[in-house]
Amino acid sequence: MMRTTILAALAVTASLPAAAQIAPGAVAPDFTTQGALAGKEFTLNLKKQLKKGPVVLYFYPMSFTPGCSAEAQAFAAATPEFKAAGATVIGMAADPIEKLKDFSTKDCASKFAVAQATPAIIDGYDVALKRNGTKTAMTSRTSFVITPDGKVIYAHSEMSPAPHIRNTLAAVKEWRAKRPK
Repeated sequence: MMRTTILAALAVTASLPAAAQIAPGAVAPDFTTQGALAGKEFTLNLKKQLKKGPVVLYFYPMSFTPGCSAEAQAFAAATPEFKAAGATVIGMAADPIEKLKDFSTKDCASKFAVAQATPAIIDGYDVALKRNGTKTAMTSRTSFVITPDGKVIYAHSEMSPAPHIRNTLAAVKEWRAKRPK
């Protein structure tokens, strides 16, 4: 049942237009914002997160929508693989913190943090969702892999959530494989 729901959500969101984003090789803009993990609010700073290892920073349009729920559930299921590769997953949406706190426990299964994508963060990462050529207050579905030195090594923007988990995990594993143990 859950798999069918996830696949249906992926099919629906695949037809929506995606935005541009920061290209690999660029320095990721640092930011500080409010986040939630396991229903608890905290202040999230990208630079501090990068001290732990690479960060998979994924933007999604809105918590508790079919595609966004499917994507969060898939990232939650893959969290052990991301952790084994030394990466931290952080979801970003322009939702109020109370909604993110709830989403962090339900669809994220308390496995990874979600945080507020403020207008400045959305502009900095060039991830505003556009409808009919006009920016909305939501973000496009865009994923980045950022290395501890702040460089973007992978960027992908597509409204279908399916490739985001697989591709970011592959990028992290490839980066990790090139590092001495």
